[in-house]
Amino acid sequence: MVWIVLFVVLALAALVLYLVAPARGRRDLRRPFSGRNYAHRGLFGRDQRPPENSLPAFSAAAQAGYGMELDVQFTKDRQLVVFHDDSLDRMTGTHGWVRDFDCEAVRAMPLAGSGERAPLFRELLETVGGRTPLIVEIKSRSEYSGAYLDELCRATLDALRDYPGPYCIESFDPRVVHRIRKMAPGVLRGQLVDSCRSYRREGANFVYAYAVSHCLCNFWGRPDFIAWCPDRENWAVRLCRRLGAMMVMWTALPEHDTAALEQRYDAVIFQWYRPGTRY
Repeated sequence: MVWIVLFVVLALAALVLYLVAPARGRRDLRRPFSGRNYAHRGLFGRDQRPPENSLPAFSAAAQAGYGMELDVQFTKDRQLVVFHDDSLDRMTGTHGWVRDFDCEAVRAMPLAGSGERAPLFRELLETVGGRTPLIVEIKSRSEYSGAYLDELCRATLDALRDYPGPYCIESFDPRVVHRIRKMAPGVLRGQLVDSCRSYRREGANFVYAYAVSHCLCNFWGRPDFIAWCPDRENWAVRLCRRLGAMMVMWTALPEHDTAALEQRYDAVIFQWYRPGTRY
């Protein structure tokens, strides 16, 4: 009986390691991104002046020497725009999903009542011009089909092919991380992870919320880095750290102990304060 119990325990431990383990090694790929602070959606203010994910916000971040994090998604006519929310409501006042509007319509909508518009991804890349590393988040939703995600990932990689600076790709969706692993194995990839409580608050069932918050889909994408939220790290995220994953923190705010975050994480995505560019 003891041997049976021991076998079961060891088998379960091996299964957990298989599911959760990040990519190993690849230190040369990590090096350009480590020890840096990244402006979340560019350098923008609480008053959205300049607006988040706008060309002036990205230009300001690049001029200050910060890396930057940004979000890309498709419009209805399969154009890549830099826009965070799935819906247009918060940033434009128009009700509806970004994916349901043509690019021309999305770009006609002022961002947060300003004179700025959502930039095309290629415009952002031209504005930054390789001056600083980019963390590119590919936005996804559970209802997106495999074919849609294939096209979205390929379009993002194609746009980045001629970018002269370092870039990496991350997503909350393990299916996206898996596709980047297959399509571009030489690109640093990351799994964005939120707390189980947050996923549940957004309406996810417990099984899904637990699985994604505890990195149980890492076997699919074998991410190089884990981008974790401000909540206390769960056991799986701590295990990823011990197994050698690069650790990224999102999103550091002025009220956090930002010095402690820089000591604990390999990279920090920040918002609404001005840290040093490197640490």
